[in-house]
Amino acid sequence: MLAVVSGCGGHPKDVLTPVADTAPQSHKVDMLIATTRSQSTVPGQMFTGERALAPNFADITVSVPPDSARKVGEISWPKKLPPNPATDFATLKADMISLDAAKAWLNASIKKTPDGSALVFIHGFNTRFEDSVYRFAQIVRDSGVDSAPILVTWPSRGSLLAYGYDRESTNYTRNALENLFQYLAKDGEVKEVSILAHSMGNWLTLEALRQMAIRNGGLPTKFKNVMLAAPDVDVDVFRSQIVDMGDPHPQFTLFVSRDDKALAVSRRVWGDVARLGSIDPETEPYKQELADNKITVIDLTKVKAGDRLNHGKFAESPEIVRLIGARISDGQTLTDSRVGLGDKILAATTGTAAAAGNAVGLIVAAPVAVVDADTRDNYGSQLGALGPKSVARSKPLPACRTTSSVNCRKY
Repeated sequence: MLAVVSGCGGHPKDVLTPVADTAPQSHKVDMLIATTRSQSTVPGQMFTGERALAPNFADITVSVPPDSARKVGEISWPKKLPPNPATDFATLKADMISLDAAKAWLNASIKKTPDGSALVFIHGFNTRFEDSVYRFAQIVRDSGVDSAPILVTWPSRGSLLAYGYDRESTNYTRNALENLFQYLAKDGEVKEVSILAHSMGNWLTLEALRQMAIRNGGLPTKFKNVMLAAPDVDVDVFRSQIVDMGDPHPQFTLFVSRDDKALAVSRRVWGDVARLGSIDPETEPYKQELADNKITVIDLTKVKAGDRLNHGKFAESPEIVRLIGARISDGQTLTDSRVGLGDKILAATTGTAAAAGNAVGLIVAAPVAVVDADTRDNYGSQLGALGPKSVARSKPLPACRTTSSVNCRKY
């Protein structure tokens, strides 16, 4: 981990100052922002990690470089400002708008879709506003989804040591997210809603859906897909949330990875209780329980991506992000047989159990949303506060002596 800190530089911050569209061949992603973050006075930042008294809205257009200049799953952060739209992600428009203007944006954007669909993305822990914007633009572009993109971004301080604050910020945002869901449910122009949540954002998503179901006596049928990527959620709590949502509920697709190091640490933080995103898909009694609820589990353990904590595979793996687009746009089942990925993806309607985890030191305090240059900047800024005892052990743990034990794992 220290090698990651010392060996990787950061990218420019405050990248949301609009620039001219100098690369007509680039791809444009226009998104609606709904946020409980406070507005920033810093040019190019737009929103901070602090909490606003009321929701804010914005209309942002991001330019994504041509396919020849970027790998699928990759955010091409500019090395300097202003960015070059031919090679970098760049902001073309970043306008604060009113609630009425947000409703008008949604109405116009929904009418442009072939099926009247909306995609709502809720990011995870340790995410600055600009990170959430560029990550969602990457997902929209790489997935090929045609739905109206809505980014829900909640107050995160973008620091590994702000886990408690971020967690409470998701609770702070529950009512606002439920209000958005209620509006989408009542809007006759919106025919279908898909939801993609990551890490701690899954807690916010599930709680908002649960509140909505209790208030309305169930969830609307137009809420077709709820995709839970690396959810930092207690498995016992998830079980109760599903019960509260009633039946029928949306089609839940659960993206898990048993080598997710961030969730292994989170398990320790939460009293060694299994986290939903690091399951063993073949372990009972969860397998039968999740099968009964028709919840599909996609095991990404064998999928390799650039995230060193194995926590952001859903967005960084070209195969997976395209699968997400297929699921949303075409209603395809997320299985390896459908997309021909062979043993790279083990897909089944299964349950959930704990992946045994070992803390890698206080330098990784909790799950991260996107392990990018900004996160590495935070590592560097926090090292002094952690002290020498916080450094992760550099000596590898002993290897398993046998492969027959179900609890025997290598780290």
